[in-house]
Amino acid sequence: MPTSLTKTTLTIALSAVSLYGLSAHADDETLDFGVPAWPGITVKTAIAEQLLAPLGYDTRTHDIGLQVIYQGLESGDIDAFLGAWLPAQREMYAPREASGVIRGIGNNVDGAQMTLAVPAYTYDAGVQSFADLDEHREQFGGEIYGFGAGSAASEILHNAIDDDVWGLGDWEVVDTSEVGMLSAARDAISREEPIVWVGWTPHWMNLELPMRYLDDAKDLFGENNGESDVLTVMRSEYADKHPNVAAFFEGFTFTAEEQSWMIQQFGQKERDLDTVAATWIRDNRDKVETMLDGVTTRDGEPAWPAVKAALSE
Repeated sequence: MPTSLTKTTLTIALSAVSLYGLSAHADDETLDFGVPAWPGITVKTAIAEQLLAPLGYDTRTHDIGLQVIYQGLESGDIDAFLGAWLPAQREMYAPREASGVIRGIGNNVDGAQMTLAVPAYTYDAGVQSFADLDEHREQFGGEIYGFGAGSAASEILHNAIDDDVWGLGDWEVVDTSEVGMLSAARDAISREEPIVWVGWTPHWMNLELPMRYLDDAKDLFGENNGESDVLTVMRSEYADKHPNVAAFFEGFTFTAEEQSWMIQQFGQKERDLDTVAATWIRDNRDKVETMLDGVTTRDGEPAWPAVKAALSE
């Protein structure tokens, strides 16, 4: 992923923004979310909208790609993004943070991780780390399943192969889609065959697949074996003008298990988005009250009573 946009790429990105219906410099009265086609971010954004509405804030979502989201934050067309997965998105995030255009408000998922995964039975049979992979190369056919060429995970694996890290020099990355990768994992598991793929949490795979993450002493996917932050990012100018909204997002956090449930319900079981969001809010009232501590309505009244009243309607 490039750390900056060339003139041609910038033109393409701006054209994409126009195609998706964003006007230049969206009005500050409406909080504009950038939402990629990721179930977890989609549900979290819906939860934020449902909580902000009784506080008096108008919101709007834009279903656009990741690079266009970052460009929209830079241009002023997007105000907030709830899925800055670091370190995977570092090349898009870091330059804009350094310039002061965007601000990381806080990590909204506790326990996020991305690294290689294997079925539980493969782990129990002795493949428990990256160091064990090449010894069992024939069992895996020398293949690691990824979820898309050009993804941060794919680049990490291709670089590891190029540098022969952990003896992976003669391995191959099967760059398929997320659906294709997980279908391959399901098929292998149904036959109790070895397979290694890029796994991460939060995701429904952690709830539905018998899987274990491999240890990696070289931290190819990031420090502490792929430990990740999922930052809430706001356009700095918007955050400065709306400190109460920024305060709202400082407390807007979830466990990896909670977001895995959201992804499962919306992305896997295809339940209605607003219903999934409303269900989480209704089932987690105590946590929502804690989230809203110190936050007010747009008129300066305490936030929780306004949200509580809306839940009773």
